[in-house]
Amino acid sequence: MTTAQTPADNSTLQILTIVFFTFISFLCIGLPLAVLPGYVLYDLGYSSVLAGVVIGTQYFSTLLTRPMSGSIADRLGAKQGVLYGLIGCSVSGAVTLLATYLIAFPLASLILLLVGRVILGVSQGLVGTGSISWGIGRVGPENTARVISWNGIASYGGVALGAPIGVMMVSNIGLWSIGSLTMVLAAGAFLLARIKIPSPIIQGTRLAFSRVFMKVAPNGVALALGSIGFGTIATFITLYYDSRGWSNAAYCLSAFGCAFIVARLLFSSTIKKRGGYRVATVCLLIECIGLLLIWLAATPWITLCGAALTGFGLSLVYPALGVEVISRIPAASRSSALGAYAVFFDLSLGIAGPLMGAIAGYFGFGSIFMVAACLALTGMLMTMVLLRLEKRSSA
Repeated sequence: MTTAQTPADNSTLQILTIVFFTFISFLCIGLPLAVLPGYVLYDLGYSSVLAGVVIGTQYFSTLLTRPMSGSIADRLGAKQGVLYGLIGCSVSGAVTLLATYLIAFPLASLILLLVGRVILGVSQGLVGTGSISWGIGRVGPENTARVISWNGIASYGGVALGAPIGVMMVSNIGLWSIGSLTMVLAAGAFLLARIKIPSPIIQGTRLAFSRVFMKVAPNGVALALGSIGFGTIATFITLYYDSRGWSNAAYCLSAFGCAFIVARLLFSSTIKKRGGYRVATVCLLIECIGLLLIWLAATPWITLCGAALTGFGLSLVYPALGVEVISRIPAASRSSALGAYAVFFDLSLGIAGPLMGAIAGYFGFGSIFMVAACLALTGMLMTMVLLRLEKRSSA
């Protein structure tokens, strides 16, 4: 039976067993997400800008190494990229564990945290790009939207589960437990990945990364404008809750992740039916409304609703615009295209930390959600332009 003839249920199972490694890598990312900003701000005594930098460093390191991640997956195989990434996640956990023991030496602890975030960022790029390319290679390019959608569910599901677990572990065991669990999870996933069947390495002419990047750029910019909302919530929701005197901020990340997953499970098929640009336009509008709701919220419950609406809206933006990207790139450069496309996602998350931290320092934490909403609205307008250009090109 060829890849194209794989039954839907079997292909779904294959996709799930591969994106499981993305889930583990994002679980490792989610574990410290709600606790590191407070650790940097209150325990180490640094500013909110530096708290944002610690979180954003991971996304910038992913961004800067995306060309390498895509090249490894294209040339050495997607499975090999995933294996390298899981090793890196485990090393990141070890460095983070060491940083927590140096709380009496704030500068040394901060430097080690940054090193751990850099390693985790590089690893996330390898696992994320490798898993998507591995999945497409196993079930066929006609299932690209399904692979990207399930990979996204694994990503945000890992963050949604990891954040409250991390808070609970720190409260009951201590901050050292985050690094320890990260090491164990990544090492276990590595052992499972080693025994899985790899996808074939596609032969053929490979485009230079610069050419791939320029082809991907219009969709990538729209993605970045929408994704800053997630970066803002992930980095600053804990500090926003603290500024309002509220508790249980980690549940906002869970609400975001759960709504994100539900939307992908229920509405991923609309991308194929309605087209990527139409779906992305509607989703970015919903995200904008959710971010405005967080900005205007008077109670934690309204904030939770805003986070859920934001997750619901952002859910299909990545696969909707990603399908449009993959359709324009030769198969031999598929992983490089996925890496180039993800650069814009990483850039948005990397910018969100220091940018929103600076805005919060002048205008308060509430204002950053209004700014994120305006950026999502700009992304929506851009997808409308891309849809119009596509119609004109088809005509």
